[in-house]
Amino acid sequence: MNLSKNCKITRHSNAVAAGTTDITPSSGIDMQGFEGCLFIVEMGTITSSAVTSIKVQQSADDSSYADLEGTSVTIADDDDNQIFYIDVIKPSDRYLKLIVDRGTANAVVDGITAIQYGARKAPTTHDSTTVGGGETHVSPDEGTA
Repeated sequence: MNLSKNCKITRHSNAVAAGTTDITPSSGIDMQGFEGCLFIVEMGTITSSAVTSIKVQQSADDSSYADLEGTSVTIADDDDNQIFYIDVIKPSDRYLKLIVDRGTANAVVDGITAIQYGARKAPTTHDSTTVGGGETHVSPDEGTA
């Protein structure tokens, strides 16, 4: 199986500088034609005493979102430069969105990536507005890259 041909990769949020405001992407991830979505959050520097967490919300129409029960992940103030993820399988609504809740002290977010999988049709097409390119190699020979 070739992962890059059987999933859809989207940059859900760009990097966000140190701050305490929540990060809420403007639009959700459209799950039509996919079984699940793995959200990956890359953290940067987190100031001591920062209160940070991530959660996933869903919406039927990409406008009114509600939290998904049990999806909250706490990020400690000493979790600098670590990756956190939430994987949602078979959501009941069409759109998903990952929210980063930041408070008390600064937390840097290096970006949020959404990887949709379980595509009903393959090969998939990555989000060309947020993915610049990539390659797939099967049993490549050694040599100049």
